[in-house]
Amino acid sequence: MTAHRNRQGGVTLVELILSMVIIGIALTGIFAVMNLTVGRSADPLAQHQAVAIAESYLEEILLQNYAGAASGNRADFDDVDDYNNLTDNGVHDQTGTAVAGLSHYTVAVTVAAPAALAGGVDAKQITVNVSGPGVASLSLVGYRADY
Repeated sequence: MTAHRNRQGGVTLVELILSMVIIGIALTGIFAVMNLTVGRSADPLAQHQAVAIAESYLEEILLQNYAGAASGNRADFDDVDDYNNLTDNGVHDQTGTAVAGLSHYTVAVTVAAPAALAGGVDAKQITVNVSGPGVASLSLVGYRADY
């Protein structure tokens, strides 16, 4: 009779240590990517919020008259020129009241002198600049024509 040796299958200690090292390196890479992704996840939100602020200011200004009497109080602004050199530290609504939660943004508005467009129509260029956390400087430009 032939004696059969019972061989057990398995992994050696060296193979086990090597597989643990490889898995550890792979997990380190995965966690590094996750950390980078989570750390930058608020950037698009801040950018979107800055665009919304700039659009809000620009819409408010474009809805005003082309020309009018000078006004000193934000609640009394009635024409585009009243907004020239407006600087708000923190976002304010059309009455000049600070908007809660947006105090870390700075908004600056400039209104350029009228320039003739095609057809001889005068227009003023309105530039709204917004800066804040995660947003170095965002500019939005619009034109108000004198019909």
